[in-house]
Amino acid sequence: MASEIVERRVRVDASVQPRLLLHLRRRDFPPALHRLLHRRRLSLHQPHAPPPSLHSDSLFSNGHRHRIRHGRRRGLARWHRNHPPNLSAQVQAAMVRSVKSRRVPFLSSLLSSPLAPHFVLDDFDASSPYVLVTESGSPRSKFVGYVSKSDWLNLEEERKGSEVKSYMKTSNDIVVPWNQSLDQIESFFREKDSDLGVLVRGNADVAAESEVVDVVMKEDVERVKGNPRLGLGGTVGPDGGWRVGAAIGTRESDKERLEGLVKEGVDVVVLDSSQGNSIYQIEMIKYVKRVYSELDVIGGNVVTAAQAENLIKAGVDGLRVGMGSGSICTTQEVCAVGRGQATAVYKVASIASKYDVPVIADGGISNSGHIVKALVLGASTVMMGSFLAGSEEAPGSYEYQNGCRVKKYRGMGSLEAMTKGSDQRYLGDTTKLKIAQGVVGAVADKGSVLKFVPYTMQAVKQGFQDLGASSLKSAHDLLRGGVLRLEVRTGAAQVEGGVHGLVSYEKKPF
Repeated sequence: MASEIVERRVRVDASVQPRLLLHLRRRDFPPALHRLLHRRRLSLHQPHAPPPSLHSDSLFSNGHRHRIRHGRRRGLARWHRNHPPNLSAQVQAAMVRSVKSRRVPFLSSLLSSPLAPHFVLDDFDASSPYVLVTESGSPRSKFVGYVSKSDWLNLEEERKGSEVKSYMKTSNDIVVPWNQSLDQIESFFREKDSDLGVLVRGNADVAAESEVVDVVMKEDVERVKGNPRLGLGGTVGPDGGWRVGAAIGTRESDKERLEGLVKEGVDVVVLDSSQGNSIYQIEMIKYVKRVYSELDVIGGNVVTAAQAENLIKAGVDGLRVGMGSGSICTTQEVCAVGRGQATAVYKVASIASKYDVPVIADGGISNSGHIVKALVLGASTVMMGSFLAGSEEAPGSYEYQNGCRVKKYRGMGSLEAMTKGSDQRYLGDTTKLKIAQGVVGAVADKGSVLKFVPYTMQAVKQGFQDLGASSLKSAHDLLRGGVLRLEVRTGAAQVEGGVHGLVSYEKKPF
């Protein structure tokens, strides 16, 4: 049983996670019927989320796209608070709003690069049939007009060099209130005989008085109608917008930051600290629950039952578990504190389950098998850093190292990150010496999350099918009931369980 392994083996062997193996049970359902949904008050349709401190100097180039697409894969979109010289409260709130406003399941790329009326349109994106024109040339601005690719191609050459306001269309007929249902938008296209709609917040009858929220095309509606599960079952709120989380600290200034985030509709806040069992975090949890009682609060990080219980009694709605287990973390080496991740997840989940508080396994996730292990040991969700950091949507730009396409990835405990604001999560003081608890490295290119995350989640479902668990709840019931069997492999068994005996091989996960 899990308890036997954790109590007898993990006490003397903190590296048990890579050697942990689950025993098969009878399966009587297909993977397609497996539900990875977890809910307490906020439901996640897939048990994964990016870390609240994913850090890069080039975040603003594509950070919003990572959150949008992560939410599109039915996880939780979450905004960090670190960016040189530390992400301002106003900018973080604006980011939450930008993702929160996006409507599921449209997510048109037209909104990512609008023009201002005085701009000159040099060329059309090959994949885009329209260009949006807003008052300031930014996505969150007043709607002014649009230019279709067919109209632009038919323009005289001399007019193509003029400002877009001289030839753009300004019709109010394509303006739609942002909170319209899919059926209402379908009716709009039918009545207007149009294939473009601009979703706006404000006075939809007067385009110039309304702010652009999203863009929808007729083909979007047809695509969703043909595949009803596309986007509609994601982690969304009752208004059709993404569920969005944001990280805050535990200082007085973070109370003002929190106020701005709540105004923008944030669904959950993460108290970002490497050691969550502190008087500062406990006081912040109590403050949030007193002032914003309906807002969910995720506390942590913790690795022991005692730590967890302190935060639970303070009113926390979820717990992040992990200390020193991340791929870029050196806390266990430098400070001699932390815990093996498998043990930490099991121990914290054991106490948290008594209070119906979900646990997030934060760290040590590098493949689908690790996700299965974390969930089976009691976690309700996993948080993935390096696993997502090499994705196309993640912050940062690609470079080449020894012929391999990689992205820079740095730990929040690294000196490089600390000099740009992350030292607060380690209770650091900017006037004193900074002690590195992380490194700066690189991760390999993994392509788009829209491609590899679905395959990863399908692999997780197949793992649960082999265990005979049709849901997270059933897996946790098997664990608590002592039915689920686990073993710790020897070194020889690990070799046997991996690829071996070949001269060469090519490993393609999907």
